[in-house]
Amino acid sequence: MIIASRMLKFQNKGSELDVKIDIHMPEPNESDWICRYDIQWPDSTQSNFAKGSDSIQALHLGLQRICLDLYMSEYHATGNLFWSAPGGGYGFPITRNGRSFLIGDDKTFEG
Repeated sequence: MIIASRMLKFQNKGSELDVKIDIHMPEPNESDWICRYDIQWPDSTQSNFAKGSDSIQALHLGLQRICLDLYMSEYHATGNLFWSAPGGGYGFPITRNGRSFLIGDDKTFEG
């Protein structure tokens, strides 16, 4: 079950393509929890998950992992991927050791 979505945009040759991110409800998995997510890039869908000791930790780690996936993507490297405005970031929290990658408004987010 999808519990949250965000739509990013990718500017490509004068047009804007959608990059949809879907976050699924955390679910129990053996002795811990996982939170699945999908990033629907213009040319493929990336599906992954984060694992935590409870549903809240799994969700939080999933949000951080989405952020890393976005910042490590070839789409970010072009400078043409954005959420509300080009260069403004994507609005996801990141691990402390990943803060040097952030751009725009993401640099001021303390999550």
